[in-house]
Amino acid sequence: MSERSPKPEWLKVKFPGGSNYVRLKRLARGLRLHTVCESARCPNIGECWEAGTATFMILGNTCTRRCGFCAVPSGKPTEYDQEEPERVAAAVDALDLHYVVITSVARDDLPDGGASIFAETIRAIRRRRPDCRVEVLIPDFRGSVRALQIVMDAEPDVLNHNIETVARLQKLVRRTARYERSLQVLANAKHLHPDIPTKSGIMVGLGETWEELIQTMRDLRFVDCDFLTIGQYLRPTMAHLPVVRYYHPSEFQELKRLGEAMGFLNVEAGPLVRSSYHAEKQNLQGASLHRL
Repeated sequence: MSERSPKPEWLKVKFPGGSNYVRLKRLARGLRLHTVCESARCPNIGECWEAGTATFMILGNTCTRRCGFCAVPSGKPTEYDQEEPERVAAAVDALDLHYVVITSVARDDLPDGGASIFAETIRAIRRRRPDCRVEVLIPDFRGSVRALQIVMDAEPDVLNHNIETVARLQKLVRRTARYERSLQVLANAKHLHPDIPTKSGIMVGLGETWEELIQTMRDLRFVDCDFLTIGQYLRPTMAHLPVVRYYHPSEFQELKRLGEAMGFLNVEAGPLVRSSYHAEKQNLQGASLHRL
């Protein structure tokens, strides 16, 4: 596929703008906060920010890993701000949010991978807004069960960890992560707190086969993953991995149908779907099914 080939019509999005977009951007700047929406160049930033929702990215804006798909800057982090949880909570309160997603860069330089800051952020939000549901999208903490325990003990409403791609492409796409390790993170989360729903996400268009994609979905169900997001990989810059192909919306519909038939409580699948896209709608619906 030529890198200069135009994207399909179904991948076109509105240029970000609007009063809520400007308000959220000013709030994040004023509180010295990062959002994955900006750092990862999410295509949905205009829609989500105008709706007054965002995914806050804690532990700085520099990742210790250099994945082939991700636009977040990589290098040696310098930030470790113990006051950051309170600032995130202040932003959640100011935005009057009822559902928030908290993620982070990978911090392999820290003994607990940043797990304690995740936990304190959850608690800080709950102190200010007890009714706000909190989803966390965590790195793999290098497989540390102790670090995962710290996060799970803070009782997030949803524990999200993305497997990102099929087993064969892991080394190409996520150079430091491991397929089996990610599955184990999700399995360990269920073991530690069976009542907390788990979630994962897959990108398509990186060269995986349909059969590999279905097997990945089966592997996630084997570790009792509850929610799944499937979206089209979009190349952030020419320095990142190329798009091998674009999936048609009808293929995403079929993946959603197959995933729900496998037993996922909810599958959000579409060209522009990302881990936190419509997270409140998806997970509140799935959580109600989880309680039945």
